Amino acid sequence: MDTFNLEPIGVIHTPYGQKFAVPRQPGLASAVACEIELLPPYCDPQACIGLEGFSHIHVIFIFDKVEVDKFRPMIRPPRLGGNQKVGLFASRSPFRPSRLGLSVLKLEKVENRNGKTVLHVLGADMVDGTPILDIKPYIPFVDALPDAVGGFALEPPKLKQVAFTSEADALITKLKLDKASLIDILAQDPRPAYKGTEDDKPYFALLMGYNIKFTVSGEIVTVLDVLPAETATQQ
Repeated sequence: MDTFNLEPIGVIHTPYGQKFAVPRQPGLASAVACEIELLPPYCDPQACIGLEGFSHIHVIFIFDKVEVDKFRPMIRPPRLGGNQKVGLFASRSPFRPSRLGLSVLKLEKVENRNGKTVLHVLGADMVDGTPILDIKPYIPFVDALPDAVGGFALEPPKLKQVAFTSEADALITKLKLDKASLIDILAQDPRPAYKGTEDDKPYFALLMGYNIKFTVSGEIVTVLDVLPAETATQQ
């Protein structure tokens, strides 16, 4: 059977410096702004003429930070608490044989920046620097299926409240970080799905170029500190 070599057409820039804290599905952190930078020769503005007429786009990408050493037919999806197994092809796990990912993102704007095309999108679920393989317009009458059934993922995950210590709040203001986007991200509770509601352990998420230190107690995520990205942390 033939094999194929796929060349990235671009790269996405997001606030997520690592896999930890990336939303588990596209659109869950819907306020988080990201940019898709198209690369030569695909950055020719003519390639995106007409795209601005669509509100959403399909983005095909590579899970380049995931190492797949062998095929594993069963995985533990976070939606089922991280303990119950389902078949790989009944999930959206990144540990796929092809490492291909697919997301639907809201398209805010198509920008011609110095003769190159940049797409402004919302709600990406990708690590910063993820290679983009293709972009296609989302067409509602084809892609939106009102009678579709969601299997074990019938409704969006419940969000947590996000609070800030006075010290963390002051640092976020001083560093001019996007607080609304931090809330949108951390409300998803980035911890492993099997963690309980009471958890004294501090966690660190590399977001917006900084290590965000937080804890989770019940339904509240509390941001404790904002540390330099190079600060050594352990999950």
